[in-house]
This record gives sequence, structure tokens and C-alpha cells, in this order.
Amino acid sequence: MNQLATFSSRPANADDITSAFETQLRAQHSRRASFDRKARVEQLDRLADAIKRNADEIIAACAADFRKPAEEVKLTEIFPVLQEIRHTKHHLKAWMRPKRARATLGVFGTRAQVRPEAKGVCLIIAPWNYPVNLALGPLVSALAAGNSAIIKPSEMTPNASRVIRDIVDEAFTPDLVKVIEGEAAVSQQLLSLPFDHIFFTGSPAVGKIVMEAAAKNLASVTLELGGKSPTIVGPNAHIKKAARNIVWGKFANNGQTCIAPDHVFVHRDISPRFKAAIQAEIRRVYGRTPEAQKATPDYCRIVNQRHFERLRNLIEDAQAKGASILQGGQTDASQNFIAPTLIAEVSDDMAITQEELFGPILPIIDYVDIDKVIDRINANPKPLALYIFDKSKSFADDIIARTSSGAVGVNLTVVHFLHPNLPFGGANNSGIGAAHGEYGFKTFSHEKAVLEEKHSITHMLFPPYTGFVRRLINIVVRVLG
Repeated sequence: MNQLATFSSRPANADDITSAFETQLRAQHSRRASFDRKARVEQLDRLADAIKRNADEIIAACAADFRKPAEEVKLTEIFPVLQEIRHTKHHLKAWMRPKRARATLGVFGTRAQVRPEAKGVCLIIAPWNYPVNLALGPLVSALAAGNSAIIKPSEMTPNASRVIRDIVDEAFTPDLVKVIEGEAAVSQQLLSLPFDHIFFTGSPAVGKIVMEAAAKNLASVTLELGGKSPTIVGPNAHIKKAARNIVWGKFANNGQTCIAPDHVFVHRDISPRFKAAIQAEIRRVYGRTPEAQKATPDYCRIVNQRHFERLRNLIEDAQAKGASILQGGQTDASQNFIAPTLIAEVSDDMAITQEELFGPILPIIDYVDIDKVIDRINANPKPLALYIFDKSKSFADDIIARTSSGAVGVNLTVVHFLHPNLPFGGANNSGIGAAHGEYGFKTFSHEKAVLEEKHSITHMLFPPYTGFVRRLINIVVRVLG
């Protein structure tokens, strides 16, 4: 771990970035016809093999960057990418197959199909919270669709960035996949280039910058963003199950998860029992005291001092404005440690209710009227995820029908990210576009319409517009319009 921590990223300069882009652009033009399914599967196999060979290095890098437990690295960094590769290889033939489009009477005598083709040279900008997963997962979809890609990993996790670079260098030639490291200036230089598609994972604020830059080159974008994902614990919830799932979804990765529960609305009738259950679950999983929680190898750390200070300020602001700490609140700046923290009696004037928390802080809000909870959710930007806990299916269905979010989890949290047949993405402020499985393949593909003349009579409608042609056009409009 200490050896890894001595490494730093190798920031690229403007010439390096332009050269890498132009190299891929030339190669993409030449390989467009030859990068068939067999070649794509071969590249996916190379990626899978490189990940497996570097599994120990991935684990050590994440530990060095923010003390991420090995088990969490395996489950949330390595497994999702390997599953994505396996799933993609199994279905790629069907996804690549041209789809027939049935003719209507207006185009009778033609044959139509939709052919997926590679968009071209793609840019993947990955975040720091799941650095390996969110860099290499989109790469699987990009390669499956026949693209080349430049990956910009986050400079905030330099050890993971180095391992990503090593995996890519080991598996691919730079004309197909290349890692470019550096800070914000490198991202700005990359965004100035005319990529065919940009896949960005990060905050809504930076997502707007990416979208603005992409518009200058009319590049298509996928934005995987975030927001304040609400959780509703209904009056008939299975309390122990709700506490177990919320604690895991919230405090894994130290709360630094874009789809983690941001805050919990709990029905007043069960609130005391739920609060007791969630406190007991925190003690069971992470330790009974702050000292035990700091000592456990199962609890991650905040990624850097800046984010640690931001979260500590949120806690202090809430306390100063009347919130009460149900559990946690202890911090240690020397380790960027914040204990799993439950906060009650929050109000709208607190920063904790306005900002995406992205850390191990969970406000718990009592409610009586579910309509008011739904109104409150709908008054805010659409969240990336919404979680509902209740034994009543009609209770959950009503909330789903009356709210909008990127995804919904019923009696679970976060797990929908691991489902390869579900689209993963947000809505408006929480994201644009989708990832994973066939949805990821389509994200990196252009669906090309191909229409072939067989026995068409549309030429009979061409000018000159004689009396016969005019009568024929009138019939077509009247009968087929």
C-alpha cells in the first residue's frame, strides 16, 4: 500500500492529448469495416484477463486512495465490470444484428432495416468514488459497439488511476484505448476536441460544463450524474429489512455513492422502532463505538481533506440550526474519518437538506401524510434513485406512479446498479442517457436507417406534377394520411 501511495499520475500536455485523439481518429476510420463481433469479443477478453491479473493491484490502489475494504473493491469495482463483459459477450451477436423495419403502405415496395454502427472516437470521463468500475464499465459498452476510447480517470484517486492506465496499456494498443491522466486543465483540453460521444460520470454542476463543451462540436453525451436520492419507509415496512438495506446502501464506500440513500422519510407510527433498528444495525456492522468504527477494516474513508471538511461543516451547520445527532457525528481529520451519522429534526434552512450529501450522513425525517412527502420530492430536481420500503405493493406503486426518478428500488437499495438487463441512468438533473447491457451498447451506437428499393412505385409521385400525378398525390394523402 505504501509503495502504491508514492506513485503519482502522469499528466498529459496538449500535444499528447491531440496526438492521442488524432491517432484514434485515423485508426477508427480504417477499422470501421473490420472491427467485427469476433474482434470486439477478443478485445473484451483481453480486458477481462487484464483486470483479473491486476485484481490485487486494484485492491491495493483503492486501499491506498481512501482505505476502501478489499471486499467492497471486489464487489463494487471488479465484479460489475467482469459481469458486464460476460453479459455483453453472450448477447453481442443479437445486439449487432440489423433489425428489420416493416414497411408501411406509403413506402410499399421497399425493404428497410436499422443497423447499429460505432459512433467513432469516444471520451470516457470517470469519477473518483468508484474509479475502476466507472472507468472500465463504460469502456465495455464502447468496445462492444465498435468504438475506440480515451479514458480520463479522476486525479483524486491517483493510485487507482495508475492501475487503470496499467490495465489499459496491458490490454490494448493506444489507437484503440488510451488513458490520459491529469487535472482539470487536461479535462478541458479533452473536451475541446471533436469526440463523437462523451460519457461523463460526476456531479450535475460539472455535467452542465461537459454538455456545454460537447455542444460546441455537436457531440452526443451520456451524463451519469447524481442528486439527493430519497428513501421512504412506509407504515407497513419490514423494519429490520429496511434498516439492513439502508445501512448497507448508505454507508458502503463511506456514503460516496451517487445512488446512496440521501435522506429517509419514515412514517411517524414506526419512527421510534426504525430509528432504534438502524442504530443497532450500524453498531452491528461497523462497531459499537466510534473507536471501533475507526478501527474496523470494513469502513472506508472520505477521499480527501476538502470533502472531509465539506461534510464536517454540514454536520456543524445542522447542529447549529437545531438538528439533533441520533448517532455518530465524531470526526478525525488526520484520517478523513467521519463516523456513520444519523441526524434528526432537520429543517429546510440547513445546508444538509439542500446539498447532495455524498458522505456517511443520513437525515431521518418523520412524516404522517405521504402526499406531502411526494409533493416535497416532486418540488426538487429528479433524483437518480428513489427507494421505497413497505410490504404493500399498492403503496409502492402509488409512489412510483406519482414521482419521477432515474430508478426505483423497492425494499432494497443500490442493487439495481448490478442488474445487467436494466438501464442505469438519471432523468434531467440526475442524468441523460443510460448505461449497462444493451442500453450501454445503444448509448455508444448510432442506429443507421437503411432503405432499399425493391418494387417501389414512389417514383409515380415525382414531378412534373401533371394532372394524373396531382390526383394520385391527393389519393395518397386522403387514403394513407
